[in-house]
Amino acid sequence: MSVAGDLGGLRIAVLATIAWPAPPPGYGPWEQVAYDLASGLAKRGLDVTLFASGNSKSPGALVSVVPVGLNEDPALDGEVFTEMNIAACFERAADFDLIHNNSDWKPLLYALGTAQPPVVTTIHGFSRPQILAAYYAGARRSFYCSISDADRDPGLGYLATTYNGIDPAQWTYRDQPGDYLLFLARFHPEKGAHRAIDVARRAGVRLKLAGIPQDERYFTELVAPHIDGDAVQMLGHVQGVQRDELVGGALALVHLTTRPERFGLTLIEAMACGTPVLGARMGSIPEIVVDGVTGFLCGDDDEAVARVPQLASLSRSACRRHVEQTFSVDRMVDRYLDAYRAALQLRTPPEPTGEQLRWRRHDWWDRPMAFTEISPKPEHLPNTFA
Repeated sequence: MSVAGDLGGLRIAVLATIAWPAPPPGYGPWEQVAYDLASGLAKRGLDVTLFASGNSKSPGALVSVVPVGLNEDPALDGEVFTEMNIAACFERAADFDLIHNNSDWKPLLYALGTAQPPVVTTIHGFSRPQILAAYYAGARRSFYCSISDADRDPGLGYLATTYNGIDPAQWTYRDQPGDYLLFLARFHPEKGAHRAIDVARRAGVRLKLAGIPQDERYFTELVAPHIDGDAVQMLGHVQGVQRDELVGGALALVHLTTRPERFGLTLIEAMACGTPVLGARMGSIPEIVVDGVTGFLCGDDDEAVARVPQLASLSRSACRRHVEQTFSVDRMVDRYLDAYRAALQLRTPPEPTGEQLRWRRHDWWDRPMAFTEISPKPEHLPNTFA
């Protein structure tokens, strides 16, 4: 790990989401990344202020507008307190040399009302097509980082691709493969739990399901009927030691998404334990999984079923090394420090290119990225956001 050197003492605000504390006890990928980033920056000598829930941990100052994560107390109004968290950050904008936004599109609107300091926004995913309007407007003020090359909108300019990272030391390496497949994600059609069930059944291997039902209808109709407590087991929301043991004890993590993955934090968590990944050949997964080395990339369920007998032959130590060399917190921090240097030198984002403007006037519904919610396409598409 190298010290930031020229950036030592930089006053940086890390704006996190507040659905869960940072770090989260279990699920909460955006909060986990924000916490790991803040911790890594502090270790490099930066002066970090983390904007997160009150029960978060911070390597520096912690500013909070709620005592706990929004999902931990149903009495908290998510819309209200999300806005208050963002406002708490931007009302102190003059206190920082750079603001790093990890809280989606709403902070961009606050940024437009300020001139300084430079803002870097990590785009952790596009939830639906129409929020692209906010990202296009915010491009006048904020630099953007993508978390994979695959998850980029052609209407935007990007400062860098900054892959997420984890601390491998927090995951227990196991050199022997387990005897079950694992699905660990939100229960939503795009995450493909139904595909994992189909592959495990046809391959004759037990499947363990762990996660939060985000789409109740999908879970009730396509997942729950297959849960029998034996061939398909439901474990719910696993946390801490249980999560570590579950991931490390698997034959493979099954991640057969139906839409392009943005990054996939569970993929690198699995590989850190030595567990290979059986993943879809789309989105970010080919950037994360080395086909035939740390897992297998599959075009369809038939190919995935055929790969299951080969999983035990993969080198679990190669999986671990891949994470240590490419997807550690230190490597993530390196990438962000380079992005900060560029942002501080430029101060404001460059003007959009003609090609980017063309895409901004294009059909937003015709994009390669993984929209979680695709709202109905309007009859007349606006083209005034360039």
